Amino acid sequence: MGTKVQDVMTGSPRCVTPETPVAEAAQLMESEDVGALPVLDGDELAGMITDRDIVIRAIAKGKDPRGMPVREVLTREVVAVGASEDLSKALELMASYQVRRLPVVDDGNRLVGVVAQADLAREAKEKAVGEMVEEISKPPAGPRL
Repeated sequence: MGTKVQDVMTGSPRCVTPETPVAEAAQLMESEDVGALPVLDGDELAGMITDRDIVIRAIAKGKDPRGMPVREVLTREVVAVGASEDLSKALELMASYQVRRLPVVDDGNRLVGVVAQADLAREAKEKAVGEMVEEISKPPAGPRL
């Protein structure tokens, strides 16, 4: 593909900590017009919190997001992409892990940005983007109860 992740990512993304109240994270998502925020514990990427995490793990369970810390609802197992990787690597990771956003790290594994499906859609070849969206959107395997 040629283009690097660092060329299309959102640099210096707004972040929260594991102790940030969930309601504050939601307000930050609204003001920044994003659906996910990296969660940093010091300099270390502790996970991501998404609008879906908030709805499924807090609101749907009747929990109060105002006093609940992000650590209780964040997604801990996060796949990241290197800033110097080709966009094709980001496409591959998004499709494989069925995610729409990836944290971007530098060679020292420090967070430097976030790359979203929309960022790739603007830059990648049409066929590759179509394949990525198809993979991300596949329903989970197995019966739905």
